[in-house]
Amino acid sequence: MSGATPSWRDRLLTDTPRSRREAKLGAAYRGWLRFKRNRLALLGLAIVVALVLVAALAPLIAPHDPYAQNLARRLLPPGAPGHLLGTDEFGRDILSRLVYGARITLYIVALVAVIAAPIGLIVGTAAGYLGGWVDAALMRVTDVFLAFPSLILALAFVAALGPGIENAVIAIALTSWPPYARIARAETLTIRNSDYIAAARLQGAGTGRILARHVMPLCLSSLTVRVTLDMAGIILTAAGLGFLGLGAQPPLAEWGAMVSSGRRYILDQWWVATIPGIAIFVVSLAFNLLGDGLRDVLDPRQKS
Repeated sequence: MSGATPSWRDRLLTDTPRSRREAKLGAAYRGWLRFKRNRLALLGLAIVVALVLVAALAPLIAPHDPYAQNLARRLLPPGAPGHLLGTDEFGRDILSRLVYGARITLYIVALVAVIAAPIGLIVGTAAGYLGGWVDAALMRVTDVFLAFPSLILALAFVAALGPGIENAVIAIALTSWPPYARIARAETLTIRNSDYIAAARLQGAGTGRILARHVMPLCLSSLTVRVTLDMAGIILTAAGLGFLGLGAQPPLAEWGAMVSSGRRYILDQWWVATIPGIAIFVVSLAFNLLGDGLRDVLDPRQKS
C-alpha cells in the first residue's frame, strides 16, 4: 500500500527535490522561513510594502491636490479640519504632499539601484576575473570615487549637471557604484579558479559568457543585500540634495525639499519640517531592517 502523498510544504523542505524548479522553490521557501523569524526585518518589509502601495495609490489616498495653494489656510496645525497633518506655508496639505512624495522617493531609489548596481557588478566582476592591468586600472578608478564622501561628490556632479531630479539621480548613481564593484570583485576572486569555471573554459565558453552566465549570478545575492542596505543612504542623499535646492525643484513634493522649506518655521510651526523628516527617518530605517533580514537569508556565512 503506497504512502500518503506528501504535502507541498514537505516537498519544498525535502532534501531530495525531484526537479530543478522544485529545488529552487524549496530554497526560496527555506529562505522565507529564516527571514520570517526576524521580527524587525518583517517590520521593515511591511513599511516598504506600505510605501509602495501608498505611492501606487497616491491619487486615491491623498485627500487634497498636493500642489493646490490656499493662503487662507496656511500653517494650520495637525488635526485641523480637513488637514490631518496640517498645512505648509502655502496652505498645501502636508499629508497629500507626503503621499505624493513617496512616489518621488521610490523613483529615485529604483533608478539609482538600476543604474549603480549593474555598473558596480560589471566593473567588479571584470576586474576580479581578468586581473592584471585591467584589475589595477578599474580598482584605481574605484578608489578615486571612494576617496570622496558620497554627498560631497554628488554635490559636485549636480553642480556640474545642474539642479533637477534627473540630474540628482545620475549624480547619486555615479557616487554609489564603487562599493558594489568592491563586493563583486571580492566574490569573483573567490570563484574564478573554481572547477566549474575551468570546465566552462574547456567547453569553449568565452570570457563574456563566463562572466554573464557563471560569475555574475553568484555575486547577485551579496549585491542585493548591499543595495538594500544602501537604500537608506540613497534616500538621505536625495533628501540632502533636495534640502540644498539641488534635487527635486519646487513645487514637487519631495521630502527633503519639504524639510528645507519648513526649516524657517521650525520653532513655531514645527510640523512643516518635522513630519517629512519623520517620513525620511521611518523609510530609511525600514530599508535598513529589511537589508539586515535579507543578509541573514542570502549571505551563506550567516546561515547556521
